[in-house]
Amino acid sequence: MTDDDIGAFVPGPRVRVDGRAGGPLAGLTFAAKDLFDVAGVPTGGGNHDWPTGRPIPAKHSWAVQTLLDGGATLIGKTITDEVSLGILGENAFDGTPKNTRAPGRVPGGSSSGSAAAVAAGLCDTALGTDTGGSVRVPASFCGLYGIRPTHGRIDTTGMLPQAPTSDTTGWFARDAATFAKVSEVMLGEEIPRALPTCLVIAVDTFGFADAGVAKALHPMVTRLAALIGHSREDIMAPQGLSVWARAQRSLQPIEAWNTFKPWLDERNPRFAFSVARQLVLGSMVPAADQSWAALMRQEVRGRMAHLLPPGTILCLPTTPFAAPHVGQPLSVLDPLRDRITCLCAQGGLAGHPQVSLPGSTVDGLPVGLSIIGPRGSDATLVAVARALEAQAS
Repeated sequence: MTDDDIGAFVPGPRVRVDGRAGGPLAGLTFAAKDLFDVAGVPTGGGNHDWPTGRPIPAKHSWAVQTLLDGGATLIGKTITDEVSLGILGENAFDGTPKNTRAPGRVPGGSSSGSAAAVAAGLCDTALGTDTGGSVRVPASFCGLYGIRPTHGRIDTTGMLPQAPTSDTTGWFARDAATFAKVSEVMLGEEIPRALPTCLVIAVDTFGFADAGVAKALHPMVTRLAALIGHSREDIMAPQGLSVWARAQRSLQPIEAWNTFKPWLDERNPRFAFSVARQLVLGSMVPAADQSWAALMRQEVRGRMAHLLPPGTILCLPTTPFAAPHVGQPLSVLDPLRDRITCLCAQGGLAGHPQVSLPGSTVDGLPVGLSIIGPRGSDATLVAVARALEAQAS
């Protein structure tokens, strides 16, 4: 069993399940965020009260079983922000996994342990979930490939839900070849050789990011434009990135409150303050705000469909800044979370697939460039990731 000197895995005995012999992923190892069921192991959800009174899963989640059937070997379950309600990766119960690519900085959440484990080379790939950015953000902060698939594309059976109209299953890898192999198994299709023919550069998102991030990503954008062959600039969010973020911050907490309300009523569980506050605020969103947010979601879906006809992809910074320092006060972290949501809200609102690509740094800290495609174009985005890495080598 691989040593865990970075605190990426759930404390206690580690689970190991061998993959199917001869599968396409034979020889690879993976970890699963502690929101995914593994037969015979409690699903912890990042909160010590979540497993109380719940039966131990009798079978693997769809995602875990799919990787096992593909030949990969499960080597453990990884730390998550409490019930996935976090974006920075700091867990008051289990601690903060170390980001080996950015020492002293957060790994990003809520798929913190999965990203940290892959970044540290403890496993080849790892499962995460992405509702409001929980694969994309740690991929950026840890310098990894990470995917948020088309909403509804991947079976979430056996995955602890948060906000079902935004929840997705994603995965990480350090290199494009492994990312493509895992993606073929998870998506159930070959990664194509053909690439998109048009790139949209979302200039409002680059203007919103820190100047250092936009500058660091410029060479990647130039290479991507050369790879695709035709590019143009456009505005992703005419209403404003903060308006899109406000809509996601209205819809997602409402669903989270509805998801966890029966448990709260029954168990009165312990939470970190920041997590409890999110649930309380979700219970208090006015009906008028809910109606407005639902209409804004329709506008966002229309805008993204317009920007992304077949054969077109869009690029933007995955996060507006590199990983913040560990252990900062809430008064510092809250504005950072809000800025992250401004660049991630389109995922939950529109449901388009998004891949975060590594390759740039700011002051030695990783930052990711994201590509978004039409709904269902997940494999094409992976193809772009593979081609871009090959172009750089």
